[in-house]
Amino acid sequence: MEKVKCVCGHENPFGTKICGKCGRPLTEEAKAQKVLDMKYDGSAIRSKTYNKSIIDKIWNFFSSVKVGVSLIVITLIASSFGTFFPQKFNIQAATEAEKALYYEQNYGTLGKLYYELGLSDLYNSWWYQILVGLLAISIIVASLDRGIPLYKSLKNQRVKRHESFMKKQRIVAHGPVTEGDASKTLDLIAEKMSKLRYKVRRDGNALLAEKNRFARSGPYINHLGLIIFLFGLMLRFIPGFHVDEAMWIREGEIRAIPGMDGYYLENEKFILETYDNEPTRAQIEQGVSKIAKNYQSDVKLYKQPEGAVLGDTENLDLVKEYSIRVNHPLKYDGYSIYQMDYRLNEFKSMTFGLTNKQSGESLGTLTIDLTNPEKEYVLGENTKVEILNYYPDFSGLKDGIPQTASQYPNNPAFVFKMITPDKPEGEISFVSIGAAPVEAGDNEYKMTFKNVETRNVSGLAIKKDVTIPILIVGGIVFLIGLAIGSYWNHRRLWVQQLEDGTLLLAAHTNKNWFGLKKDLNVVTEYAHLPQYIDQLEENDETKREGDDVE
Repeated sequence: MEKVKCVCGHENPFGTKICGKCGRPLTEEAKAQKVLDMKYDGSAIRSKTYNKSIIDKIWNFFSSVKVGVSLIVITLIASSFGTFFPQKFNIQAATEAEKALYYEQNYGTLGKLYYELGLSDLYNSWWYQILVGLLAISIIVASLDRGIPLYKSLKNQRVKRHESFMKKQRIVAHGPVTEGDASKTLDLIAEKMSKLRYKVRRDGNALLAEKNRFARSGPYINHLGLIIFLFGLMLRFIPGFHVDEAMWIREGEIRAIPGMDGYYLENEKFILETYDNEPTRAQIEQGVSKIAKNYQSDVKLYKQPEGAVLGDTENLDLVKEYSIRVNHPLKYDGYSIYQMDYRLNEFKSMTFGLTNKQSGESLGTLTIDLTNPEKEYVLGENTKVEILNYYPDFSGLKDGIPQTASQYPNNPAFVFKMITPDKPEGEISFVSIGAAPVEAGDNEYKMTFKNVETRNVSGLAIKKDVTIPILIVGGIVFLIGLAIGSYWNHRRLWVQQLEDGTLLLAAHTNKNWFGLKKDLNVVTEYAHLPQYIDQLEENDETKREGDDVE
């Protein structure tokens, strides 16, 4: 679109309301206003000027304040859904099936629906990331749409302005000086305004005193801080920038560390120290029998050498030994491993004996590793025991089928097939701790519980967050913008000495008109200026007087 040429000869971008050189109103709307709209100093705003191409429409959509506010509200509402129940990365469960079961067992049907809808991993969901991205685009477009024209307008503003610009400001004064030498008035104004920390510029018989121009950048610094903050949040979805994982590791076990590719951890020993004093009644009612003084895991951190086969734990390089305690994490390579929880006396192995029910004769014993049981155990010639089914955490029957609540051996149950010389076809027996065996028929042999070996388990949290410095910078920038926009304001005073010897004065501020008037009162008294009027207050008084007449 063609540029708009002012009477003064200056060419302004299409959509400009006030000439950038002389200040004349260029549009019919601006000419009809008693007080000019100085929000962007009358500069052309793209979203308010162009609306033809698809690019214009997309730009106008994202630059809309209503769209930006709507996206903020939608994002806040969506974020609140993630607080109804714990997010699944905070749940100490090894598999997705266990996590799904956790929500159903603890929160019922609503918890199950919460998990199935994906709200248990809300902040990592694709639609939430898109929502945050749209919000970031809206903030960026709105800032560019308004910030760049405003910056250009303020940077190139002239000292001399046309009378129509001056008379259409909110605060105006016109008349001769009240006393003294009129030729020295501009010098007196410049002297006093400089003492009030205004930056004074002169151009012949015109003067411009300006203060705190940087205050207009407050909202845009706010936006910059939000963009940096949102950028930091979105970086968390890139692997390696943010790790928040959990793991359970048993004493004597070596496991790959989730979120730390190529690293392994060995739990040598778990130590629990308790206070000697007895727990309070409230603690006893909550099931607390002992008060923990300290609990720690003595661990070894290994790194898999380059070229090694993934999962090979035989040839690992020891990089660090450490005792992980509460608030004393193991730190290495930007990662922190925290002691978060523990489980005492988890079943490690169980020993059973194969015996004749009538005679009590033993055909041998077998020890089952509850974390990695074998399929069969040979006890002698033509004598062996097979494990047909294993339920680490037996939770009962459902439609006649045994169920397990988790993969942890909290309540082991087995379906054994016992093969003996006189029963080569084998006998079936279901054995659960604390319950009588269930046999498929009239068995001659049974599995007799002999012994159990336990061990402790450490609950650890693995954390790494490269984005924290970015989030901190974003927050600081946002607060700086908030402070600038809240505690400073942009004040301007234009003064021109007309050919007839009178003075024409105009003043504007983006907010805090009381503070501007206070400065004007000081300079008016010092330089003997004509008394100014507030045209908006004058209009209000006129309306009130008209109401009184009626």
